[in-house]
Amino acid sequence: MIDNVLDRSTVLVDYLAAPDRLAQAVTGLDATTLDRSLTADTWTIRQLVHHIVDGDDVWNVGIKAAIGNPDGVFTLQWYWDMPQTTWAEKWRYADRDVSPSLELFRANRRHIAQLLEIVPEAWDRAITISVRGRDDERASVAEVVEMQARHALGHITEIEAILSTEV
Repeated sequence: MIDNVLDRSTVLVDYLAAPDRLAQAVTGLDATTLDRSLTADTWTIRQLVHHIVDGDDVWNVGIKAAIGNPDGVFTLQWYWDMPQTTWAEKWRYADRDVSPSLELFRANRRHIAQLLEIVPEAWDRAITISVRGRDDERASVAEVVEMQARHALGHITEIEAILSTEV
């Protein structure tokens, strides 16, 4: 768990920086470049953008649930029942424009940051996460926000690596 204010400030800076960093990495790229990947069997830049934003969007429900009902149980079993590659196909990551996802990402991150500011005890709220076949776990809002910050920044680094490779 993230225990001190300095760590939370750092996490929040990283969390809020991700939408701008992602937009800077992909804005202005043509379709051919958006459809590049590191290897033939890895996701393209376009697919990574949608994956980052969709993952962030579904976890926002967990953050809100923890803030509003810390005695509740949160599950993404509907999502975890299928591989992420299946969701990428079902949600047509390879065919979609990235602009709406970039806008959603920025808005969602600002929305959650506002909640964390207005409800300062929110960082310490936690929720039980239920995953079929595993023991239930408690996760604090701080842990989920930190996880989402790392997740996005990790994939943005992957996008930057794709862009730095020669075609």
